[in-house]
Amino acid sequence: MTNLPREKRARLILNTDAKNEADDQFTIVHALLTPTFDFHGIIAAHFGAHRSKTSMEDSRQEIDHLLKLMDLEGRIPVANGAAAALPDETTPVPSPGAQMIIDQAMSDDDRPLYVAFLGPLTDMASAILMEPRLNESNVICVWIGGGVWPSGGREFNLMNDIAAANVVMRSKVQVWQIPSTVYRMMSVSYAELQERCEDKGAIGKYLVDQLIDWNLRVHQGPIEHRSLGDTPALSVILNPLGGTFDWRPAPEFSPQMHYIHNGQHRPIKVYDTIDIRYILEDFYAKLARFHRGVQGLANFG
Repeated sequence: MTNLPREKRARLILNTDAKNEADDQFTIVHALLTPTFDFHGIIAAHFGAHRSKTSMEDSRQEIDHLLKLMDLEGRIPVANGAAAALPDETTPVPSPGAQMIIDQAMSDDDRPLYVAFLGPLTDMASAILMEPRLNESNVICVWIGGGVWPSGGREFNLMNDIAAANVVMRSKVQVWQIPSTVYRMMSVSYAELQERCEDKGAIGKYLVDQLIDWNLRVHQGPIEHRSLGDTPALSVILNPLGGTFDWRPAPEFSPQMHYIHNGQHRPIKVYDTIDIRYILEDFYAKLARFHRGVQGLANFG
């Protein structure tokens, strides 16, 4: 599948708070191993200041480490995103990452540009505020974030930039939302990961080790699972009908992260379920093929 025609490859930018927890790493690797992606870059995202005062830089270091483990250094553009959340709903935080989104969205390529956000929406909101023409562009913002519909409430990715989420929801950019009720269902066990990933080279071992290490350091009491909750961001691009969804008027968010349903904004696609078997098995198969040396990387545009 290395010679897919241009129109059969999905243009992708991945925005990731990669060192926040232990699941972004799986999604980054999965995207890199997907030949139907025309991969235009990875943006390092912040994840607030709760766990680190240098969260964006931490994410960048983790991205670079993954690329090194896969022997892909220098083959894909990596840009730093904003170091912190928007100061308000009218002021962008310019960054190379936000500029990457603008440049790709305003290019001559007539295919949709998918920008998958695994953390806060800071860089998407900044790009919109910096370049309002994005409202009329062929951009699809895929967001892992937001609480249970229709009430909402505290959710980590939203918490790290509520202002940015409001900017994006009020815009005209197409949004596909995967809320917490969906992404929390992507559970895997230690035994599953050890059997399917641990013996798949340096990258497979690292993915498993860093996940178990995260749980040991952060969680109290016995634990033997993790939600690979960022993976649906890829699933909905690769298999848009592999889940149930509805088009609903875009909400706004209160300071307490509850949905405000005023009916004033264009519809967004909200997923209610994801085909978990499909996306997890797709990842395991691609990792195994990569370990065997089978060609199957993304096209790095």
